[in-house]
Amino acid sequence: MSDWDTNTIIGSRARAGGSGPRANVARSQGQINAARRQGLVVSVDKKYGSTNTRGDNEGQRLTKVDRETDIVKPKKLDPNVGRAISRARTDKKMSQKDLATKINEKPTVVNDYEAARAIPNQQVLSKLERALGVKLRGNNIGSPLGAPKKK
Repeated sequence: MSDWDTNTIIGSRARAGGSGPRANVARSQGQINAARRQGLVVSVDKKYGSTNTRGDNEGQRLTKVDRETDIVKPKKLDPNVGRAISRARTDKKMSQKDLATKINEKPTVVNDYEAARAIPNQQVLSKLERALGVKLRGNNIGSPLGAPKKK
């Protein structure tokens, strides 16, 4: 325990509210023992002056994250999925705006998915699968939804 964490105060009486003689701060165990032999009042006070008194490591973790130089790219949509969306949409004679209205999304979302620029969202992919009737996730991308499985 460092001196900053605790102070041992030695004085003839406890100093309450700033009245009484000024207390001395003991820095060694020998000074504390000498004060006890003299019959002086000895009290130990803990200081709470530092900003990170809880012992929380969150600040240290964030500092470590800030210092990292690795850039992690977010996952992008597979180009095969974009082509499958475009093919299924044109087969149903729908525009991007019509498809977006049907799945309750913006037309830019449909455009991003067709161009494979979007970060994959499972909810949007599920809506697209149901609206177009084709599989967009897993194996057999572009095959009809609910088709018999290959053995």
